[in-house]
Amino acid sequence: MSPRRRASAEKTRPSAFWPAAALVVPAVGWFARIEISGGEHLPQEGAYVLAPNHYSEFDPLIIAVATWRLGRAPRFMAKESLFRVPVLGSLLRATGMIPVARASTASAAKQTIEQAQQLARDGRGVIVYPEGSLTRDPEMWPMRGKSGAVRLALAGGLPVIPVATWGVQQILPRYGKLRVFPPRRRVKVLLGPPVDLDAYRSAVGTAHLAAATDAVMADISALLSTLREEPAPAQRWDPSAHGQKETGRLEP
Repeated sequence: MSPRRRASAEKTRPSAFWPAAALVVPAVGWFARIEISGGEHLPQEGAYVLAPNHYSEFDPLIIAVATWRLGRAPRFMAKESLFRVPVLGSLLRATGMIPVARASTASAAKQTIEQAQQLARDGRGVIVYPEGSLTRDPEMWPMRGKSGAVRLALAGGLPVIPVATWGVQQILPRYGKLRVFPPRRRVKVLLGPPVDLDAYRSAVGTAHLAAATDAVMADISALLSTLREEPAPAQRWDPSAHGQKETGRLEP
């Protein structure tokens, strides 16, 4: 278990996160007994990109509560369209959520750079699911990653912290129904050291983004292998190679 940490200023300073946490943390606590290891790898101050695996619609809540317990405010990337929804858009902006640039265009690339620089200036972290959607791997191992997380990290010189969870499928199976009973199911969360992306920070072109994404996915898979106590597949699942359409996308 990770040692108790000092909370950052973003958690101790009054904000919209306080009432949200007052509701979400106890609610999630009914469903899950979260055990966190490797929490020392999450920076106590400063910007970062937290990169989790994704195999249940419930695991973002687990990641949010774990991040809050480790002293940081959980901010996610969210679809730009959600920021235009009344009330919800205001809440997303108030909590500093990051809009996703959906298209692979020059304007989207510029937006990513601006977002990364803003995160660095504000010393905020962001949670980005590098798979972009629920894994399609039949055994729920991380599948092929997308470049959104590393694009953001490389643009702002931010560390990418890999994290794996396991046990959430007992609460809400992938594409299944929420299981209310029994409560307090064990969920393990394991954070690793920042992914070594030094070789890609000065590279140009797009090949380095794929290689950097592979490095992130390899570290996430290794953490999940530790939690599951079994080896990860030698090759990550590629939905397109199996005629699958990726749904529920979180980021490009």
